[in-house]
Amino acid sequence: MARWVFYSATGTCALATHIALYEAGADVEVVKLDFAANQQQSPEFLRINPKGRVPALVTEQGTLTETPALLAFVAQRFPQAQLAPLDDPFAFARLQELNSYLASTVHVAHAHKRRGARWADDPAAHEAMRLKVPQNMTACAAFLESLIVGPWVMGEQFTVSDGYLYTVGSWLEGDEVEMSRFPRLVAYLQRVGEREAVRRAVAEAAA
Repeated sequence: MARWVFYSATGTCALATHIALYEAGADVEVVKLDFAANQQQSPEFLRINPKGRVPALVTEQGTLTETPALLAFVAQRFPQAQLAPLDDPFAFARLQELNSYLASTVHVAHAHKRRGARWADDPAAHEAMRLKVPQNMTACAAFLESLIVGPWVMGEQFTVSDGYLYTVGSWLEGDEVEMSRFPRLVAYLQRVGEREAVRRAVAEAAA
């Protein structure tokens, strides 16, 4: 298998795939884009991902984008890593259900804090969306807290969803969520953060 190239940026959801790749033991080159310099909109990167977003993973078969798709791909390409319940269609659908929720609900609620221009032009609307973020993200945290019934979010098996929830969970405090209300979630995020692959990905993402 040819070496893959993974495009990431500090403080983004790309960390979830970064973690999955290291958990899987993938041979990957990590390229960090500088969003402050608008590198995600450079002609070079737009040829890789016309959406101008991260993550993007260049494989020998082509380029993939979007976190839920990338996480499923990594789990399926590295079955020996046991990062998803691949032999149980219902359990795999449950994993996809969580990943879809993180992408379509939690991430969108978080994005209202600084990305209001994606949905409205009126500065007053941007401010209204920003003010709603703590309430919406607290509701998300309460739901996620209810899912933590084992050491990992899917139960006894560490999966690609754990890296994704860890990534999204790292945003909660900055979104003014009172984390003391969610002790199981706090303890869970600490467990995930202690894994070697997670520490390595976090350190690279922050560098």
